[in-house]
Amino acid sequence: MKEQAPREIDQDRVHELTQREEQRLEEHTPESARLYRAAKENLVAGVSSGYQAREPYPIYFTEGYGSKILTVDGQELSDFHNAYGCMVQGHAHPVIVATIRERCAKGTQFGLATPDAITVARRLADNFKLPKWRFVNSGSEATMDAIRIARAFTGRDTVMKIFGSYHGHHDYVMVSTPMNYGDIGPRDDYISAPFGGGIPQAVVDMTVPVPFNDAEAMERRLAKLAREDRTPACMIMEPAMMNIGVVLPEPGYLEAVREITKRLGIVLIFDEVKTGICTAPGGGVERFGVVPDMVCLAKALAAGLPSGAIGATDEIMALVEDWRVYQVGTYNGNPLSMAAARANLEEVMTPDAYAHLDYLNDRLVGECDAICAKYDFPGYTVGIRSKGCVDFATGRITDYESFQKYQNGDLSELAWLYNFNRGVLMAPGREEEWTLSIQHADEDVDRYVAAFEELVRDVTA
Repeated sequence: MKEQAPREIDQDRVHELTQREEQRLEEHTPESARLYRAAKENLVAGVSSGYQAREPYPIYFTEGYGSKILTVDGQELSDFHNAYGCMVQGHAHPVIVATIRERCAKGTQFGLATPDAITVARRLADNFKLPKWRFVNSGSEATMDAIRIARAFTGRDTVMKIFGSYHGHHDYVMVSTPMNYGDIGPRDDYISAPFGGGIPQAVVDMTVPVPFNDAEAMERRLAKLAREDRTPACMIMEPAMMNIGVVLPEPGYLEAVREITKRLGIVLIFDEVKTGICTAPGGGVERFGVVPDMVCLAKALAAGLPSGAIGATDEIMALVEDWRVYQVGTYNGNPLSMAAARANLEEVMTPDAYAHLDYLNDRLVGECDAICAKYDFPGYTVGIRSKGCVDFATGRITDYESFQKYQNGDLSELAWLYNFNRGVLMAPGREEEWTLSIQHADEDVDRYVAAFEELVRDVTA
């Protein structure tokens, strides 16, 4: 990354452009506005998840084909949102469509064992270097069950996580997640703060956050916890941090975390819900060469169908096998999801598919960085195969603290509007990243780059 110029962005100009672009969006989305007025009568905030909400109203979508997605107002956008990374295969991939049709004709749910689950587990074991697997239905379920298993394995209660990481919506990880904080405390003693109401303080106190990319700070916090007789059961983390844009691990960081956790008998869990399959067949384990004790997968696993997975060592999963830990679920290993996952891993996410993602991401990173340099703009790009982002930042982001210090949130909101109004759909908010699909083409990258240059040119004019 080049050194960032200390250029000052005119925030009044940003706000002026934001108002203009919001007005433009509203002029072209009357059907979404109408649907929202009807939906909010019975659907909370007019949406099925808080992450779908938007002021003054959400945009509603109807169809997706390949790299494109269609709104209820008939707009066709290049989809760089891709369901927060679920759709790295692209929409309505012909192999996935054919597989689902065939499976539907034979039954969609039994609550019983099926052969495809065996095939998928074998493939994941090879890719992630962990021998034993169980299936769930989402990333939240995967991390929830993984933590329970780790607690049983160690006989401890405390959970350690990275400050600013999101690991799903169950209580034990809805702590110190990406949000606006004031004082988060000293680096060696970050606060544990609940992400919204309804989370018991006793649960919050059992979850201890530490900074990403700082193994020494982590070790100091662990020493303090040991003196309090609170050595954690597990350390749960993304191998590449994905909820403050994209933050890659510094050289040697993951290796240091692996050594510390192994030495202290702490179960190391890689949350690969976003990195798994999207960045390599074996996700962060493959890319960075560090094998944890457990891995959690979801999102891209079943090509758009609800599915998640937990992988672990023989020793850890022995607790599940002999029923010392209950890991259950009626929809676990659902035959429809398993059929889609099998086709996805065997026929869709091929070496050629990953090479195509590398080509597209290299284009995005290189051309967006060139635009930043051309206009002396305070920003830079980070990319890792299908994932990437432009950080609207005056300095290098390596963790949550530097993200809060350097990132310009108002610019990120403006960028979403610029993209949408120019035919590009991005995930909302300053903490999200793009996800490419294997069905994206140069045309989609051209559209993204053109929208980005227009944004940078207008902001710096």
